[in-house]
Amino acid sequence: METAQKTVLHVEGMTCQHCVHHVTSALKKLPGVASVEVRLTEKDATITSAPGQAPSLDAMIAAVEDAGYEAKSA
Repeated sequence: METAQKTVLHVEGMTCQHCVHHVTSALKKLPGVASVEVRLTEKDATITSAPGQAPSLDAMIAAVEDAGYEAKSA
């Protein structure tokens, strides 16, 4: 049995819980994403995807950037 795939992004530009909500919502809309944990103080987002169904890193970064924040692989 395959395990879930986790991807961590470093996210810049978040200043409050409203920002966390925007980033979380943007990432959850991507196909294959099972869960998202965004930490404001750590400036990161951990995306958990079903095995073999993870969106591409570029798609995750684009989703965060479309929400108005900067992202890169952590």
